[in-house]
Amino acid sequence: MHTASRPPQTTATFVAPWSLQAWRPLLWQAGPPVCLTLRHLGTHVMFDKPRAHPLSGQTLWGGRAGDGDAGLAWDWVQLSQGVLALADPLCIVTNLRLLDDGGEPLAPMPAARWLNQIVHTLPWQDAVVQAIRRPP
Repeated sequence: MHTASRPPQTTATFVAPWSLQAWRPLLWQAGPPVCLTLRHLGTHVMFDKPRAHPLSGQTLWGGRAGDGDAGLAWDWVQLSQGVLALADPLCIVTNLRLLDDGGEPLAPMPAARWLNQIVHTLPWQDAVVQAIRRPP
């Protein structure tokens, strides 16, 4: 059973990105991004838009991090067939509370830069392409 502080164990049901706000906040030293291992938890595709608009949606990634669960989610947009981008690189939702080397909270811009580095290590475009190919 899914609780607010644990990511779901299956990708069959999409968990809304804003639900990360209910996960227990996790203090995390913003060191090398490769130290965080996340897996795909779900992707939502908004198929109900008019054809004139590009496909878009949200994707959610999570995993164990230290003594808690970490999650990241963001909106994406399909720019052309097979070409995907973050809809807004400054708007990655997470329950991580990033700390600098001195243990102080990271300012918003360095935090956004660090989160984007994490996102770019993930195979999220492949997960989104698979979700697009599944029938609605």
